[in-house]
Amino acid sequence: MNQSTSRAPHERIPTPLCQNSLLQAKPLAGKIKLRPEDFLVEELPLFNLTGEGEHLHLGIQKIGIRHDELLEIVARHCGVSVRAIGYAGMKDKHSVAQQSLSIHLPGKPDPRPLEHPNVHILWAKRHQAKLRLGQLLGNRFAIRVRDIEPARIPIIHRDLYRLSRSGVPNAFGAQRFGYRLNGHILGRLLVLQDWQGFLDELLGLTGTPFPEWQQDRRAAFHKNEFRAAIAHWAQSDFAERSALKALSQGATAKETVKAIKPPMRDFWICALQSAIFNAALDQRLQANTFDQFIAGDLAFLHQGGAIFRVTPSMLARLQEAAALQTRLGAGEISPSAPLAGPGVMWGEDAALPIELNAIAQFSLTQQHFLNPQFQPPGSRRPLRIALTHPQAEAGVDEHGNFVRVAFDLPKGAYATSVLQELFGGAILQDNI
Repeated sequence: MNQSTSRAPHERIPTPLCQNSLLQAKPLAGKIKLRPEDFLVEELPLFNLTGEGEHLHLGIQKIGIRHDELLEIVARHCGVSVRAIGYAGMKDKHSVAQQSLSIHLPGKPDPRPLEHPNVHILWAKRHQAKLRLGQLLGNRFAIRVRDIEPARIPIIHRDLYRLSRSGVPNAFGAQRFGYRLNGHILGRLLVLQDWQGFLDELLGLTGTPFPEWQQDRRAAFHKNEFRAAIAHWAQSDFAERSALKALSQGATAKETVKAIKPPMRDFWICALQSAIFNAALDQRLQANTFDQFIAGDLAFLHQGGAIFRVTPSMLARLQEAAALQTRLGAGEISPSAPLAGPGVMWGEDAALPIELNAIAQFSLTQQHFLNPQFQPPGSRRPLRIALTHPQAEAGVDEHGNFVRVAFDLPKGAYATSVLQELFGGAILQDNI
């Protein structure tokens, strides 16, 4: 992607991506996502459907479609608003993804067959309840890596199975932060209530580098030619168009930001929370404690999501420390880090300085996240997640040689975290 060379006023804000890794793999040449069919993801359902109810659940296959585009396509087809659609998770645009959606159709018949080149309905079944975010077991991935020597497969196979035994660093992947990798910057500006700075970052020429083809629309924004700028943005660029429309009607910077739909603003806040989590995880990886408890940690129970504090006295008593280590080794519990926000439990003792330092890296403090009106609320996220059903093999097709890796991950985990461990971070840089 060609990028504008404008300099960013946020240069001191670090990358939101994890910089350290568990395996410290030697970077391998290779490319992912050269075509959607090279990146397959299948949602693993959490529950069975009853066949009756006001909500029609659909099995959807989308190819090269953004999540918001998918919702708009299905909403138009079913004659409902986007708010009537439920989903368990958002899938990468650059993929062939199978997932479930629910559509609230009380007293209405099932819609006619959908005809769209990149969206296909695989099945349909009624149920009493809307599908909610997070209502999935996980995702199954099958990924083809191109331009890599098939002779590397023994090393890749070894490392993939090592991850299945140790767990994978639970980093947030690049797609969490948007195509410019600036979602956390937008979230930070929202937290600081820097409304004009937010609009300059979203729409302007300054800030994070942007694709060269956006130069005209961003220049129009800086000239206050808001209607001209709208014409350049695609219909799917909902946030940009909403903001420019408000500006063209004389709205203030604050009013303009508020005109952007709340789910989009929440996405940017979540991106900031995710960047802070990655910064905490980075410190634990560097200290070789991502899979060990330190004093003041909050242990995360993978079955059910409960947490409990690991006190210095627990670590000092041999019997309790041994019990913790057994549960840790079995993958039953893991250390955690915060998704900063109101209601979150914070670490203590040795754990708390790491968490506060992660926030400070983004020129923020813990106080920015204590307001009870702050949304989304805070929570804890485990520093590692389980990888199951690992597979690795070499192959060839009409596009040439490839290495195929496949695995299952629990909900909320990113396949790119596994790829970074196996191939090094360089493989991700040109595939965002």
